Amino acid sequence: MAEKENNLMEKITSLAKRRGFVFLGSEIYGGLANSYEYGPAGVELKRNIQNAWWNTFVRARQDMVGLDSSIILHPKVWEASGHTANLADAMIDCRHCKNRTRADHLIENFFEAKGEKASVEGKSVEELDKIIRENKIPCPVCGKREWTPVRKFNLLFETNIGIVPENQSKAYLRGETAQGIFVAFKNILDSTRLRLPFGVGQIGKSFRNEITKGNFIYRTLEFEQGEIEYFFDPEASDWQKLFEEWKGELWKFVTGRLGVRAENLRWREHGDEERSFYSKRTEDLEYKFPFGFKELWGLAYRTDYDLTQHMKFSGVDLSYTDPLSGRKFVPHVIEPAVGINRLMAMVMLDAYAEENGRIVLKLKPALAPYKAAVFPLLANKPALVEKAKEIYGLLSKNFMVAWDDRGNIGKRYYAQDEIGTPYCVTVDFEGLEKGDVTVRDRDTMQQERVNITGLVKYFEGKLGS
Repeated sequence: MAEKENNLMEKITSLAKRRGFVFLGSEIYGGLANSYEYGPAGVELKRNIQNAWWNTFVRARQDMVGLDSSIILHPKVWEASGHTANLADAMIDCRHCKNRTRADHLIENFFEAKGEKASVEGKSVEELDKIIRENKIPCPVCGKREWTPVRKFNLLFETNIGIVPENQSKAYLRGETAQGIFVAFKNILDSTRLRLPFGVGQIGKSFRNEITKGNFIYRTLEFEQGEIEYFFDPEASDWQKLFEEWKGELWKFVTGRLGVRAENLRWREHGDEERSFYSKRTEDLEYKFPFGFKELWGLAYRTDYDLTQHMKFSGVDLSYTDPLSGRKFVPHVIEPAVGINRLMAMVMLDAYAEENGRIVLKLKPALAPYKAAVFPLLANKPALVEKAKEIYGLLSKNFMVAWDDRGNIGKRYYAQDEIGTPYCVTVDFEGLEKGDVTVRDRDTMQQERVNITGLVKYFEGKLGS
């Protein structure tokens, strides 16, 4: 089973490059670890997932607004949030081959390979060091047991503001999008007519100096986050009820909007050692990746920690005054946070299938990079090419459409199956006479003839959900 799942990861990585979803970052220079580029198909799929998230959690809700905060924030933001002191991973280096890896991953993978389960969340660097040495855990790269002591590495990317070196000041690329929401809380309150409970949603880039390599786009140096801070009055709203409501919304989005199979999902609650000290409850929605069940979406009740910290460090009042009672207090917050890149990896893995001698990505049509592909049956027949281009122009006004006139028709169909295109439109000689085209369904491979004048309406009906 493990071999089959690892093979799936290799297959999806190969398909991602072959069909223009994901490329290794800076590949012509040998690549950059944990860095990827999204190709023509990948950028469309990622954007469709982002749009689905935004439309579901921001635009469709009366109690939500959006924000786009800065990537570089004042350095004190990260001091107040605790990131400069606590956003760190325990790392260990192999003295022989210089491989650097996360100590917790090294231990967990070692025991997993033996068919045993080991959780080391919340353990100190000394405890991790002891486990590695007592169990004589070897380096997964060279097999030696010549380890440095385990030590902490901060994951924030440092940068400098200023042109003249001696006058530069240290700053950080943001390690998460959430803090931008807390910092903008007062401006949002002052510029809108929002009343509690309400949420602020943001999609944007975050950066972490990750050391752990592999697992495709699951863990990368820069990544897209979709985060929500849902503010509420703890005396007027039951946080446990709100928490359960958000759990339901996240599950519904992944299974319904993204079309992921429920049997590959599960909720896992954080134990006392793993949960952040300011969180009263944290749960992860996990997906069964080829490398095991791993975090997809985090849901945490953060109390009033963040706003209180920023009030303390900035000296600015971030409290809320109830317009009916006049009571003044610091709102509490529930945070659903997800990596868009992880959503994309999950969607591709879940949609991958091999059947009838072909590879197919059974993406939901709303997520597919291209909704339809248009072909002339033969590329060397001007009449077919001209009509096909006319139809391409007609459809592209309403949908994202691909064009392909290379090779035989069968190879073109299979290429679009791998991209996940739900429908292929072929112009043939019969269609030139009758004014119709052949439409092939990706999943069933069945074909039907559709009149050109009704083609847009036909796809509107098919792609409506």
